[in-house]
Amino acid sequence: MRDALGSGTILGYCTNVHAGASFAQMKANLERYALPVKQRVSPDAPMGVGLWLSAQAMQDAVAEKLIPDFRAWLSEHGLLPYTFNGFPYDDFHQPVMKGKVYLPHWADRDRYDYTLGLASILAELLPDDAEEGSISTLPLGWPSSFCGRPEDYPKQAQAATDQLMQLVHTLARIELDTGKHIHIDLEPEPGCILETSAGVVQFFEQFLLGGADDLSVLSYLRVCHDVCHAAVMFEDQAEALQNYRDAGIKVGKAQLSSAVRVDFDTMDAETRSAALTQLHGFCENRYLHQTSIRTDDGRVNSYLDLPDALADQPQPRGEWRVHFHVPVHLDTLGPSDTTQSQIGDYLAAIQPEDETHHFEVETYAWDVLPESLQTDDLAAGIGDELQWVLTEHGR
Repeated sequence: MRDALGSGTILGYCTNVHAGASFAQMKANLERYALPVKQRVSPDAPMGVGLWLSAQAMQDAVAEKLIPDFRAWLSEHGLLPYTFNGFPYDDFHQPVMKGKVYLPHWADRDRYDYTLGLASILAELLPDDAEEGSISTLPLGWPSSFCGRPEDYPKQAQAATDQLMQLVHTLARIELDTGKHIHIDLEPEPGCILETSAGVVQFFEQFLLGGADDLSVLSYLRVCHDVCHAAVMFEDQAEALQNYRDAGIKVGKAQLSSAVRVDFDTMDAETRSAALTQLHGFCENRYLHQTSIRTDDGRVNSYLDLPDALADQPQPRGEWRVHFHVPVHLDTLGPSDTTQSQIGDYLAAIQPEDETHHFEVETYAWDVLPESLQTDDLAAGIGDELQWVLTEHGR
């Protein structure tokens, strides 16, 4: 929806929640889910859709010249393309994704080719009156696959930098040719090479900035701020934005998302037992669910996956935050809570200088939620999320 969160903004939802591995499946799922969502929340005006294409679907769409007809179909049905999720490269809903979602990393040529392909498609899909498009991407990679050993990091980071700089120059040519400004937005995530705003700023300052191309770098390379990710890292939302501002880095895209939160120290024994049982229900095989635990002395211990944390902490204490994207309209899950309030904290902290125009609800884990939280009507669930954002935070 245009202007939903302020003048010049676009709000939509990330369609990786019902992504299809092929182009035909992707389009069929838009028809099956996105159109009913639109009917619920924006029947009389275009609704934003954050698109996702696997690398193979992208290549097939280009080879078969499917994009012009797809652009017309989106327009006919009132679906507004404005952003791509360029993070997952392969089928995002395969039975076991886990660490594969971080491949290929940014030192791999396949990542460059995939991202450039998305940028070219997005420039073609954007409506005539749209000048800006965004593509979120992984924060360089996962440590074990990106550099293996810590001493390999400088070499790999430089290889990633070389590709990102090449992309900057190519995006400038795309804008010159099409009038469409496409920016690539690095998305910090728990456990990745870039986990927090501080890590992003350090990478920009150490590798990307300090040369003659700084203005172009800051124009075409930005940040995708995922509210859930920052919450899991116990990063204050306003402080994260200020870190980016101080470095001159724009937040090109925001993902409105919510994590699981359990504060065991505030619970009685019965509630603590119920919350622990529920946490075990969030263990599943498809995605990684990085977990951070803050103890009463302020220390934060991090685990790569929720089962690791539960195995190490059979009698849990402290405040747990789990990277499991739960529906944003829920402030409680029963015995457990969510980080829903962080969405409001983030939105309240935005300043015009951030130049954040693109917002999307990103709850990709609907189909792996514990059974008690699942829905038989995915479109209704997504609609409830968008309606909550509009009601609570619309302007």
